[in-house]
Amino acid sequence: MSKTLIRGARVLGGEPRDVLVEGGVVAEVGTGLSAEGAEVVEAAGKVLLPGLVDLHTHLREPGREDSETVLTGTRAAASGGYTSVFAMANTFPVADTAGVVEQVYRLGRDHGYCDVQPIGAVTVGLEGTQLAELGAMHESAAGVTVFSDDGKCVHDAVIMRRALEYVKAFGGVVAQHAQEPRLTEGAQMNEGVVSAELGLGGWPAVAEESIIARDVLLADHVGSRVHICHLSTAGSVEIVRWAKSRGIDVTAEVTPHHLLLTDELVRSYDPVYKVNPPLRTEHDVMALREALADGTIDIVATDHAPHPHEDKDCEWAAAAMGMVGLETALSVVQETMVETGLLDWAGVADRMSFTPARIGRATGHGRPVSAGEPANLTLVDTAYRGRVDPAGFASRSRNTPYEGRELPGRVTHTWLRGKATLVDGKLT
Repeated sequence: MSKTLIRGARVLGGEPRDVLVEGGVVAEVGTGLSAEGAEVVEAAGKVLLPGLVDLHTHLREPGREDSETVLTGTRAAASGGYTSVFAMANTFPVADTAGVVEQVYRLGRDHGYCDVQPIGAVTVGLEGTQLAELGAMHESAAGVTVFSDDGKCVHDAVIMRRALEYVKAFGGVVAQHAQEPRLTEGAQMNEGVVSAELGLGGWPAVAEESIIARDVLLADHVGSRVHICHLSTAGSVEIVRWAKSRGIDVTAEVTPHHLLLTDELVRSYDPVYKVNPPLRTEHDVMALREALADGTIDIVATDHAPHPHEDKDCEWAAAAMGMVGLETALSVVQETMVETGLLDWAGVADRMSFTPARIGRATGHGRPVSAGEPANLTLVDTAYRGRVDPAGFASRSRNTPYEGRELPGRVTHTWLRGKATLVDGKLT
């Protein structure tokens, strides 16, 4: 039906309201709205949010369709309440040309479960030695505004400076994977007590922090924007906090798994906990939560990193790094931030919709739930609690660290421009 009445929802966690959706937009918000001619969704007690926006997703297509495709990844996104995702460039071939980013963009547009905005590579082949076709990717049909070599660090300071200068011309942003490669050679997990006890190569916090310090200074020098991917240490928080106090144009993201999990889990040697950057200490986790609450960290991004079974079900040293996250992100944020009192649901909407849409310039997303705005919406049953069962995931991969863990909250409905992509927890 062309009209939908969402009845009695707590918009951004506030007082119950009726929301009438018609013609792809929010037509009216109020109480006691008429349901004549509309499909009614009874939403009493549930929280209505703007559609979530993920600034950091790996969809793997082209080249690694055994892990994920644009279709399966966007279905996973809709299941998790997302209406827009930004697809990282480390595909095969790398998304370092206008042709590849347009391919990803069109795949997302054709499948229709959520909008897909490609992220362009900063350097050719992610090799860190030559700038990619930044301008051509921006001017393409995909209209790329975010550039990242995620999976690899842009470690050369001159290349990073040139990238920041280049994207400044059209208001773009460089999203940095902060990892000094020389300090992490052979690293397997966070450097600390646990790595020493297990005899695994340590990944020091300074490998992340030194790159962030360098890049915020570079961004300040050239007057450009820099975004820090998957920030993971207490020291990184302090550097970003200092940079913001100086007026430097830096934003940062944290993943759900870095808000919840610690390096103590690596004692199991289960490769499902192997991730880049690695799981850190309890002290780091608490610092990340506080920084997300006070705005030092701007957004939550999933770093959804699907892998086929054979790439994770092996010995620790040989296992691929990464975790799937689109279908569990909101539940983890509810547990770590809402149920701890650090954020309310309006704060969640800011960190998972409004601000990521602003950083990535996701047109039509991250908008208020008010009359005349695009009907990109997510309805959440916040009272639900259940155990994570990856067998039910829409993602092609199952490498979740939460299997069997009880988490709160469940997305029941997702609408993309008024069209339901998820109804009663089932994809349409």
